[in-house]
Amino acid sequence: MNKEVFELDFLGRKLTVEHGELAKQSNGAVLVRYGDTVILSTAVMSNTVIDADFFPLTVVYNEKLYSVGKIPGGFIKREGRPSENATLAARLIDRPIRPMFDENFRNEVQVINTVLSVDPDNSPEMTALFGSSLALGISNIPFDGPVAGVIVGKIGKKFIINPTSEEIEECELTLTVAGTEDDICMIEAGAKQVSEEVMLDALEYGQKAIKKLCKFQKKIIKAIGAEKVQVELAHISEELTEAVSEYATKDMLAAIQIKDKLEKYAKIDEVKENTVSHFEEIYKDDENKESILKDVKKLTDMIEANEVRRLITEEKIRPDGRKMDEIRPLSASIDLLPRCHGSALFTRGQTQALSTTTLGAIGEHQILDGLGIEDTKRFMLHYNFPAFSVGETGRYGSPGRREIGHGALGERALLQVIPSEEEFPYTIRVVSEILESNGSSSQASICAGCLSLMAAGVPIKAPVAGIAMGLITKDDKYTILTDIQGLEDHMGDMDFKVAGTKDGITALQMDIKIKGVTREILKEALSQAKKARLQILDLMTGIISEPRKELSPYAPKIKMINIDPEKIKDVIGRGGEMITKIILEASHVKTVNDKDAVKVDLEDDGRVIVYHTDQAIIDKTIEMIENVVKVVETGKVYNGKVVKIEDFGCFVELWPGCEGLVHVSQLDYKRVEKPSDMLKVGDSIVVKALGYDNRGRLNLSRKEALPKPKKNEDKKDE
Repeated sequence: MNKEVFELDFLGRKLTVEHGELAKQSNGAVLVRYGDTVILSTAVMSNTVIDADFFPLTVVYNEKLYSVGKIPGGFIKREGRPSENATLAARLIDRPIRPMFDENFRNEVQVINTVLSVDPDNSPEMTALFGSSLALGISNIPFDGPVAGVIVGKIGKKFIINPTSEEIEECELTLTVAGTEDDICMIEAGAKQVSEEVMLDALEYGQKAIKKLCKFQKKIIKAIGAEKVQVELAHISEELTEAVSEYATKDMLAAIQIKDKLEKYAKIDEVKENTVSHFEEIYKDDENKESILKDVKKLTDMIEANEVRRLITEEKIRPDGRKMDEIRPLSASIDLLPRCHGSALFTRGQTQALSTTTLGAIGEHQILDGLGIEDTKRFMLHYNFPAFSVGETGRYGSPGRREIGHGALGERALLQVIPSEEEFPYTIRVVSEILESNGSSSQASICAGCLSLMAAGVPIKAPVAGIAMGLITKDDKYTILTDIQGLEDHMGDMDFKVAGTKDGITALQMDIKIKGVTREILKEALSQAKKARLQILDLMTGIISEPRKELSPYAPKIKMINIDPEKIKDVIGRGGEMITKIILEASHVKTVNDKDAVKVDLEDDGRVIVYHTDQAIIDKTIEMIENVVKVVETGKVYNGKVVKIEDFGCFVELWPGCEGLVHVSQLDYKRVEKPSDMLKVGDSIVVKALGYDNRGRLNLSRKEALPKPKKNEDKKDE
């Protein structure tokens, strides 16, 4: 097959698609070039149907460090497990693609994106999303696309599509939005407290750009797309559907309306088990019994979902009896953990998060070994979801996709109010431990994390709270829910998380199971979310109204000074000799690795940041560093101390680390035969700085610092 090339001038940048040369044995493959960013996207479908009750879709975003001219770190020197960014990028692609498949699709599908070259000004993630949709679109895999995504930035009053790396630094809003030609189906945003109206305008602006990308994909699919194959979809007979519905619906309806989560789920499980047992007896002699019982289990799940949706949309009754815009009971407290720098507990209904804040030196920042320009991170939020939080046993180990994704959302929400490094030169780590979960634990983490930051004394710009909104649709009716619980999330059509301050939104995330939502639905959801957010903020500020002025006694204290960048090498000294001496002497320790040793961060711009729990040790360290970098001013008079006496003069210490020579001829106006006749080691002496000689030695004069004698006194002396 000959290579075919398609080009689009996308808002002033060239977007190129190549097909027919690479990965020809996959069902669909395209090489997408966006500027110097190059992504190979492939789609493959298995020929057999998997015996599962879900659609087996796998999306991979495969980062290659050669794409940015890097060699991997460590001993092995090859790419290892996916980075957090790769995991988040894969989730970003999966979320808009998954709703475009039939829910009864059971053939395994894998979409693999290999990142071959990265131009930081042209998003590889958005290029991979475009390539994933197009690879599926041109393949014979039944896919109801296309979808595409863009990044919307806002600088001043102007919106920008796919801002460059420099422009992103200036943006008050960074919005990743994906959708079809007509609707939005995925949102991921971070913002510096922007209004709901601005967010809606940004979404609309992004949708117009997405439309162009979808039309470009349709043009390519029309030219080279393969005919879609007919696959076997999961199917259940109408006779069995009616029989299970008649037997289980009444009991399921009663179980759904139990308010306590564990009691509710236990009763729902009981209804399902009774139903399976009932039909197991009926079909005990049927040769297809196992297959039939799997269908019975699936039907009970469908009855549960349908009843939840019917109750909400038709009768306006939520499973726990709340109103559509009602938040579950709230409570919060701080200072649970005395040795942590900051701690807080936030509870909303049966969702509970315990968050801690830890402060460290700037040098303790996270080092990122990825494809981006940024190689360090000083603010982190880590989210942990143990199985006991939902009353189950489960896997314990490294964080999974869900934990990484929820942590990233919380981090984005709070990052917008974190003070700059100049204002608060600490590395900050927030950890959220989910102790109970019944929906929206990521937003509980934001609330608890914000409280722990304020309790730790981090001067955040404003308190931040988060709330999760839901959507239930039935025919042409829809209902928006505030503060969705687990059952509503599982059975609903949208999970729409909104975090922000009283003045605006700081983070947004939307996932949907339907193919798109309108501006009207988004507007109503944002309005309802703001009302809930303000209610939660009232509770939080009632617990702690503003960040504490003092840090925990166990947190490192800090002092920062600025020195001439050229002097950094003097502070470090040959082989680190000077900085080691300063740390040991100021801290009164034997080694720099001692846990009580002072920490000193030296930045390239001349900032010196000193950390310790003892303020006196910090002050001593700063004094010693200032003595090293202090510059002697020629012509200025200093009080010094004699440290050594020779026949040719004496050496005087102006301050620790700074010595100069007073030549015998500069000791007095009268003749001095031996310096030891008039001075001894340890004497205080007033001297004037004469400057440095051509060998860099400091010359001092006692004579020049003394009043000049009168002429008759000179003669008398002679």
